[in-house]
Amino acid sequence: MTRFRITLCALLAITLFSTVGFAQLANSLTAGKADIKTAGALTFGPEGILFVGDSAGGAIFAIDTNDRTASTAKPADVTGVDAKVAAMLGIAADQILINDMAVNPISHKAYLSVSRGKGPDATAVVLRIDTAGKIEEVSLANVKHAKAMLPNPPAASNARNRTNAITDMSYLEGKVIVAGLSNEEFASNLKAIPFPFKAVANGVNVEIYHGSHGRFETASPIRRFVPYQIKGEQNILASYTCTPLVKIPVASLTGGAQVKGTTIAELGSGNQPLDMIVYTKAGRDFILMNNSARGIMKITTDKIDTYKITAPSDIAGLPYETVKELTGVTQLAKVDNNTGLILQSAGGSMNLKAIVLP
Repeated sequence: MTRFRITLCALLAITLFSTVGFAQLANSLTAGKADIKTAGALTFGPEGILFVGDSAGGAIFAIDTNDRTASTAKPADVTGVDAKVAAMLGIAADQILINDMAVNPISHKAYLSVSRGKGPDATAVVLRIDTAGKIEEVSLANVKHAKAMLPNPPAASNARNRTNAITDMSYLEGKVIVAGLSNEEFASNLKAIPFPFKAVANGVNVEIYHGSHGRFETASPIRRFVPYQIKGEQNILASYTCTPLVKIPVASLTGGAQVKGTTIAELGSGNQPLDMIVYTKAGRDFILMNNSARGIMKITTDKIDTYKITAPSDIAGLPYETVKELTGVTQLAKVDNNTGLILQSAGGSMNLKAIVLP
């Protein structure tokens, strides 16, 4: 009986601690309209809080999805998801753009950032797809949220650069790491924004050696990145157009500094990284990178700390293999170490499909 009481008290303490933890972050958000101009990059933080990048508005939004019920179910396969989304929004399928996809690690529900329409009149939409395949809109009209304005985005008049104000995001140890372009001379920028949101520093300007181009570069933005720990130190593994892979220590992301990344792979020119995830299989870590022209690459992280590219090269560094059975993939998200979710173009439609990670 004593052991039972001790166990029960421990379980109640864990439950209470979890509830308090939820309240600490959720209570930092305020109900009201989230005035998102463009819904782009997505990433999840704790407690089902979804971070949405708004390049046009030059801001990061934290949205309380109120989606905190744990599930081990796989995300649903949804055939013709583009047509179903378009029908729900009352618009033709060719008038929507699916900009990004993220999976809530608690509920395994999928979230899509969507542009309803094209051009300057497009409106921002965030959608949720449950594990039964039901699609619903996440209302932005009256939702608990917070907003962090970027201090140095490219000018709104420079449409091309402004679109790249936020190219990717990830939540790591109480901070939202944000990649994109700034309005500074060395434009490639990384910011570590504390959450709950406080003052946002200018971030760091990033310089890399691009072997495919045979030169150092500071103007090209990081396209996709993932946090990854190397020998006990947190790093950002960042990928760029044409496709260098670079490691950047998170400890170097202090406001106003300029940092040099270490190029650890060159994965081929004429290519754009679309998504990256890291997962563990059979005791080894792998990077799965989806690309515009070179398909999905499975990249080993073995001896990742030993690679450093300093001379012109198009294919070099960390070895990889192409996952030939996965084609036409436009979005890739991690569910867990066994399962991924892809958005795949096939037969003229876009389909959501859960996959076993290779």
